[in-house]
Amino acid sequence: MFITELEAFKTARLASIITVQTGDAADTTKLLQIALANEINVSELAALWMPTTPELDVKLAFARQAGDEAGHFMLVADRLAKLGFDASGFAAQTTPMFDYLRGLPSTIERVAASLFTLESIAYGVNENFMALCAERGDDETVRIYREYIQPDEQAHQRLGAQLLEKYATTPAQQALARETVGKLLDIAGTARAAAATKLGTSCFPGC
Repeated sequence: MFITELEAFKTARLASIITVQTGDAADTTKLLQIALANEINVSELAALWMPTTPELDVKLAFARQAGDEAGHFMLVADRLAKLGFDASGFAAQTTPMFDYLRGLPSTIERVAASLFTLESIAYGVNENFMALCAERGDDETVRIYREYIQPDEQAHQRLGAQLLEKYATTPAQQALARETVGKLLDIAGTARAAAATKLGTSCFPGC
């Protein structure tokens, strides 16, 4: 079955990305600012895709994703405010990964990259970030991720799998989906490795 095989391919490739390989030098406030950037970038990305996505159910999936990620941004911003960081003037910069995502032209590529893969990366790295926060006694950040953010990430990923199963029905479409998943994982792995070197930790949240 195509989706089962694609899930296995993604899971195998995810292992190296979500494994914590460096220490925990950065403080929680700094790490949560990375989450802010990711959340708003994904929200803007999904909103950007809506007008040029012809399939109504996929269009609505991106609408849901845009709203959920905006909600995550507000949750993280509120948490940062309690930690002494004012996010009211926060402006996220673009990254090579989001540049790549914005350029994806087809529904298959967009669903495979964002809903199916990016959200799986986010879920995995968020679990590690929650564990780090728990070690530091930051139970409130753990609660926000456990009760709100992580369930959404899982729901987005499941929705992506359902949509790929519906629309990636030909060998060419399925090959495109697999290629897109692999490409995004390559880009994400490189980006997270570079960020880990800069931050002194690979344990930082996704979107």
